[in-house]
Amino acid sequence: MNNEVINKLKVIQENIKNLNDNSIQRSIICVSKTFSIDKLMPLIDFGHTHFGENKVQETEMKWSEIRKTNKNIKIHMVGKLQTNKVKKAIHLFEFIHSLDSSKLADALNKAETENNKKISYFIQINIGNEIQKSGIPTKDAKNFLNYCKFDKKLNVIGLMVIPPNDENTEKYFEEVSKLNSELGLKHLSMGMSSDYEKAVKFNATFLRIGSGILGPRTFKKL
Repeated sequence: MNNEVINKLKVIQENIKNLNDNSIQRSIICVSKTFSIDKLMPLIDFGHTHFGENKVQETEMKWSEIRKTNKNIKIHMVGKLQTNKVKKAIHLFEFIHSLDSSKLADALNKAETENNKKISYFIQINIGNEIQKSGIPTKDAKNFLNYCKFDKKLNVIGLMVIPPNDENTEKYFEEVSKLNSELGLKHLSMGMSSDYEKAVKFNATFLRIGSGILGPRTFKKL
């Protein structure tokens, strides 16, 4: 299939293959927020299955129909999830990358129980202790993981991080990778279009890549 987005995906796949230990299975999440299904169809037809969205309403509108005939598609919530959107979210997403508070954990547990539904979660870590960012401080990660896993019975599979926008990206990735291992978690969600190669070096298993595949966002309404 001769298509620009497919070619970009193939280049990224090849880069990842050449970067590090190929015994680690990695998934590329195509961050598809704000892009229409028309733009994504070449990827879907190519067989790509992991896509990332950040709004419940957009996800419901965009993906409900196409998933009726594409059962293998997995949608990841990569943005902040409000507790009042949880009931819909557990039916729309297979993965939520932004588990960042006990209040959200409580709401997710309640919704899962009421709907007999289980999905997978990443705990968002605020590695730079940035006031403007959500996430759990590193020092509280173990206690929060225990609360989510044992008190709320949530299927937490790894940590997620968006590092501060400075020259210490590798340092942050290394810290989160070490913490992930110490907590005994299998998966690690980190790395975007500009830094996924660095994330691979530190054992990321889910890479959230948007513009690197789809190009710049226009933020037009769907």
